[in-house]
Amino acid sequence: MKKTLNFFNLSITILILIALAACNQAGDGNPWKPLFNGKTLKGWHKVPGGNWTVANGMIIGTSHKEEERHGILLTDQRYRNFNLRLKFKALKGNSGLYFRVDTVDSKVSVNGFQAEIDERKDIGGLYETGGRAWVVQPTVEEVQKYFKVHDWNEMIISAKDRHITVYVNGVRTAELLNDPGRLEGHIGLQLHGHMEMHVMFKDIEIQVY
Repeated sequence: MKKTLNFFNLSITILILIALAACNQAGDGNPWKPLFNGKTLKGWHKVPGGNWTVANGMIIGTSHKEEERHGILLTDQRYRNFNLRLKFKALKGNSGLYFRVDTVDSKVSVNGFQAEIDERKDIGGLYETGGRAWVVQPTVEEVQKYFKVHDWNEMIISAKDRHITVYVNGVRTAELLNDPGRLEGHIGLQLHGHMEMHVMFKDIEIQVY
């Protein structure tokens, strides 16, 4: 069993390195820059709904099921073409990593893509809020192969013009080659409305090209 686990860990490490190498090549050598300084929410702004705090180098999001609105934390800056990576731990409820989103006047607060984050299902899929809904939805069986329940997971998103790719723990979970959606917008973290929410994020970095 120990040899099997060591082989599994080695395989995951190799897959992550391959994904990072691909992202670095796509970024034309541009440096990775932090989107979160580990101490404050400087460079981000909150949309009403839920609660966002910073502690121990993490952004922590919580919300109660009585909250109707999606709690969204958005970057002040808008982005077009980029590689984005972070680590997340989903303890309760349905979350997501938004990108290329615009704000709207609704309880959801944004329209655009999210790479799905959840405590059990759909992780790494692509959902278009205010648009096509599920564009790529992984099965439960697929998710079980790469997702670590109630533990830290790494997500990488590459968005270059109409080519979008999502990786979770080194496994490609979604890819769109000629997506017709929006090409620019904010990056955001989500707390789903009408849910008990507890999610954490850290090591948020971006490579713009």
